[in-house]
Amino acid sequence: MSNMLWRVFAVCIIVLTFSSGKLDESLLIEDPLISVDQISQTNWVDSVFQSLTFDERLGQLFMVAAYSNKDQAHVDEITNLIKTENLGGLIFFQGGPDRQARLTNLYQAQAKTPLFIAMDAEWGIGMRLDSVPDFPKAMTLGAIQDEKLIYEMGEEMARQFKELRMHINFAPVVDVNSNPDNPVIGYRAFGGDKELVAKQAVAYMKGLQDNGVIANAKHFPGHGDTEADSHYSLPVIKHPEQRIWDIDLYPYEELFKENLMSVMVAHLNIPSLDSEANSATSLSKKVVTDLLQNRMNFQGLVFTDALNMRGVAKANAPGEVDLKALLAGNDVLLYSMDVPKAKAMIKKAVEDGIISESEIDRRVKKILKAKYWSGLNNYVPIKTFELNDRLHTPKTDELIEKLYASSITVASNKDNLIPFKQLDLKSFASLSIGDDGKVFQKYLGKYTKFDHFSIQKAANETTHYNTLKQLEDYDVVVVGLMGVTNSPKRKFGIADADVQLIRDLSKRQKVVTVLFGNAYASQHLEGLGNLVFAFENNETTQELAPQILFGARPAEGILPVTVSSQYSYGVGGYMESLKRLSYGTPESVGLDSKILNKIDEVAEKAIRIQATPGANVLVVKDGKVVFERSYGKLEYKNSPKVNSETVYDLASITKVLATTQAVMFLQSRGELDMDKTLGNYLPELRGTNKEKLVLKDVMAHEAGLVAFIPHYAKTVEGGNWKSEYFHATSSPGFSRPVSNDMFGNDALRDSIWTWTIESKLTAKPAGAAKHKYVYSDLTMYFMQAVVEKIVNQPMEVFLEQNFYAPLGLYTMTFNPFNKMPLDNIAPTENDVAFRKRQVQGYVHDPGAAMYGGVAGHAGLFGTANDLAVMMQLMLNKGYYGDVSLMKSGTVTEFTKRQSTQSRRGWGWDKPDPEKGKGGSAGDLAPKSTFGHTGFTGTCVWADPENNLIYVFLSNRVYPDGNNTRLLKEGIRTEIHDIIYQALSKK
Repeated sequence: MSNMLWRVFAVCIIVLTFSSGKLDESLLIEDPLISVDQISQTNWVDSVFQSLTFDERLGQLFMVAAYSNKDQAHVDEITNLIKTENLGGLIFFQGGPDRQARLTNLYQAQAKTPLFIAMDAEWGIGMRLDSVPDFPKAMTLGAIQDEKLIYEMGEEMARQFKELRMHINFAPVVDVNSNPDNPVIGYRAFGGDKELVAKQAVAYMKGLQDNGVIANAKHFPGHGDTEADSHYSLPVIKHPEQRIWDIDLYPYEELFKENLMSVMVAHLNIPSLDSEANSATSLSKKVVTDLLQNRMNFQGLVFTDALNMRGVAKANAPGEVDLKALLAGNDVLLYSMDVPKAKAMIKKAVEDGIISESEIDRRVKKILKAKYWSGLNNYVPIKTFELNDRLHTPKTDELIEKLYASSITVASNKDNLIPFKQLDLKSFASLSIGDDGKVFQKYLGKYTKFDHFSIQKAANETTHYNTLKQLEDYDVVVVGLMGVTNSPKRKFGIADADVQLIRDLSKRQKVVTVLFGNAYASQHLEGLGNLVFAFENNETTQELAPQILFGARPAEGILPVTVSSQYSYGVGGYMESLKRLSYGTPESVGLDSKILNKIDEVAEKAIRIQATPGANVLVVKDGKVVFERSYGKLEYKNSPKVNSETVYDLASITKVLATTQAVMFLQSRGELDMDKTLGNYLPELRGTNKEKLVLKDVMAHEAGLVAFIPHYAKTVEGGNWKSEYFHATSSPGFSRPVSNDMFGNDALRDSIWTWTIESKLTAKPAGAAKHKYVYSDLTMYFMQAVVEKIVNQPMEVFLEQNFYAPLGLYTMTFNPFNKMPLDNIAPTENDVAFRKRQVQGYVHDPGAAMYGGVAGHAGLFGTANDLAVMMQLMLNKGYYGDVSLMKSGTVTEFTKRQSTQSRRGWGWDKPDPEKGKGGSAGDLAPKSTFGHTGFTGTCVWADPENNLIYVFLSNRVYPDGNNTRLLKEGIRTEIHDIIYQALSKK
């Protein structure tokens, strides 16, 4: 007979009848245990069944607990049960992946009948095993509106299960959690709405079963409205049967329609379903057989909840409870405490005619049928080599990121404070309660300047008073409420005094509270104007919450439960992002993290050969930072390690992220014309050889300006400073810092400007209309002067007011020595020729240092993250977040190649125009790429075709500016090419 006919025969239509006589709609339900190749399945089941004695068949009904973190005595006990009792399977609990794999291979080798291997892994195998990350818990998943993500999670869990040769996941929980005081379900449920629970549960179940792992819906008939924990006692549910059908059984009906393969029956007392006093549903024939299998026509495997739980174990001895569960109609007796005794009692019941041997045989065949479906007809031992890498892949991290990001819920947003805008007009502080919140604080600080504070949960009155005083001058305080528990009896770990502290803060300033934990804890936060639910407290949620607050990601989650009138089911929903930089995994944007990891080898090589003592590398794709790593130290010996907050001297990157930005800004507004001359803007140049130099030629390095002028040479004699130019201490007329304990004459800037004006031009080739291309620092001295003339203020002030502060770039600045600790700043050269000291916090370039630390060609400092924001501004064609700084056409014009003489744009550098050559960029970079390099060992590149940004920061000039290994070894360009290899591979 064809497989199709077999499946048709397996379909049955039943009319469900309530005890009241009311008819339910007809249900078309298919036997979920049937395999596609049913004939082979039937033959295998019959063959195995016939090979077993009755005692061995009985063993198939039992699954016992196994651990991979226990001693040899436990291993011997399990091995003995497998050999002597022919166990049906094992449910693994705590341990480690490799240890469990080796035990699974051992146990399967000892088994006459292949073992079911199961795990109670509601939020993935990380729930039980070390070395593997957790997926979000069910309440978090309930906040996600796209159930496709839930399916993907089930799919990934199934892949992990199959790597460990596990066959059953005792998940999903399909309880409709209608009671906030439920002590055992709560966050383990998808939510309090039956349709939400059903929708998420179906997606989870399909993700598992479509990929070869049996799902198990629990806790039948519904554990969502209890105030007792069945692990310790027998909870009583007093709802009428109609209510149970309407609410609790609804998800099961939906799952049955989609071929759910197994159900776990809970230990509950529900008088409306079985009126016998103290009757447990797991031991009730009225519930397990009459309701579940007959009235609801469920044909899959029926498991008891763990038989060691006090909900049934209090009143029933080991063996006795197993027999009662079997008589009630369960197929599999889970976590049996005494298998030999239970088998003996079952045999006695058969002898006494209480249960027939044929009924037991029917259930054994069901189990064998499910084993065939799971592939146990062709068991292959686990390969333990690189097992951990196969369990925890980049795809795993990508999915976890997507799940958590889609769950975060903005439940209240007074005056649309979130996402934060106008960053330059607000001062920010964070307060972490119950945890140090280091990750949370770190990611808040990626968007603007924050001062961070933390206090313990339930701190004393003095601490709260001092905290209020410390925070009183900030405009916005972001509170991370951590240390939240899952105990309703203990107010979910929320201290009244902590809530009062938040309310007191809210009276005088804007406060946003992020709840890192159980959503039910919000019942104690009623009335707060700005509350965001992160649902859990872990590194991922602490990374993601700041991204939501600053509009780097949209908020998409909804509250899956009703907690109060303010925080009710469905609150939240979509909040549009501002498209600030977000942070995530390479795979989420199509990059291969394994290839990106090759960057480590190149960066470590650079440090090993002393091309630089340290470096930061950052990669952005599609507006998301997906690679941000730090290497080495600030110095070669005995110094702090480089980190993501290390500030570097950017050298010539100043040209494009300071001066050129200002020029683009003014050109975009019609205040500067690139076709005009320097003389049009700078009266002091009229009558000089610079008067008629056209701005577009100046910025393309084709105006005849010499490459550079060693201005400092005029200020030293015999290797020593000339006293008319420098003093070792600040004094009247000598207040311009050039380095630590080195002050320049106040008129020094004017002198340098005069020497620059008086410089000669290069000779124009005979008959040529234009000067030859000569890359020149003088370009930006002149353009800085043009900018300052137009805006009538110092360029650094203009940039701070119009660019850096509005964009939140608080470490992108000039002269950082007086703005931040020197330990945050990478040192540059030990300048023995000019300054006679180690340079740190002062600009490395001598001319820029003499110019006051602010020059058009050098002087800017910043972190890799700062540079990424500026380059994203360029890729966005002039806007970022809530800030619009220039027209799209301006960005396009300035960043395109401007001449056949060179590869350069206006201000910007570009790859070599010859095919296959990158010049200062990687060979694989498209020709549309633009950016710049810096003498100190820096580079930044943006690729509009692939929406890609690459930042490399180092202090290769420490301690000697003549160290050229970074360039000779092609470190920066090699890393750039690795990024493209990671992209093309995908």
